[in-house]
Amino acid sequence: MRAITNVFQTVRRESPILYGVVLFHFILAGLCIIGWMVDSRMLTGLNVWVKPMKFSLSGGIYVLTAGFLITLYPFSRRKKNIVNNIISWTMVLEICIVFLQAARGVRSHYNQSSMFDGVLFGSMGILISIIVLFMVFFIVETIRLRLNTTRPVQWGILLGWLVVFFGSWVGGQMIGQMSHNVGVPDGREGLPWINWSTIAGDLRVAHFFGLHGIQIIPLFAVVLTKKWNASKMVKNLTVILFGLLYASWIAFTFYQAKQGMPLIRL
Repeated sequence: MRAITNVFQTVRRESPILYGVVLFHFILAGLCIIGWMVDSRMLTGLNVWVKPMKFSLSGGIYVLTAGFLITLYPFSRRKKNIVNNIISWTMVLEICIVFLQAARGVRSHYNQSSMFDGVLFGSMGILISIIVLFMVFFIVETIRLRLNTTRPVQWGILLGWLVVFFGSWVGGQMIGQMSHNVGVPDGREGLPWINWSTIAGDLRVAHFFGLHGIQIIPLFAVVLTKKWNASKMVKNLTVILFGLLYASWIAFTFYQAKQGMPLIRL
């Protein structure tokens, strides 16, 4: 709990605009929970407010993570401000579109049923492309620079950015086929809340684990560094091995989905 508090305090102190965006996402998540309780409309097998709630929570966690990690890079204050502002406004616009479409009771993704819906969907694609470009930026900078952290944690951060980049690529695959599922239309039988298909392949599985690699792998490296009394080389190799195993899991779930097989068949 103390570590989470420290992350919030660091982001609030060093990146006030990102901190505000984090709070904005979490407030939207709370509004979505209220919407879910009072609004019975359904869309692709779920209450209309479930998707924006998931996106709000996931987006808030991503912005919080980026806001904390950027404090470890030896960037100038001006460079940090530029990066923070672009990430902030991009994420705000993205989640506002998702929220707006949920309020209208229509799909935010793959929706080209009208010119307005098509423009919003296209805009989301542009916004996500900007975020992906910043993932590439962080990958390059993590390789190029010495971060203000231990070497095993820096390896974890690098692998985390590489994995989240691949997770974003999986999102591009979904856009390419204009659906989440492989083998059946979207909105059929799925796991509660997340709605991952239980009868066919679902690319959201690999997408989800990929996007959250930037939290899981560095966190593993931090815990390993603090709790394990081993040489730096052994810690580096352990973090790299964990990152490769995590990436292999994502590759497996992607292959499984492309073969039309669900993660869990019910």
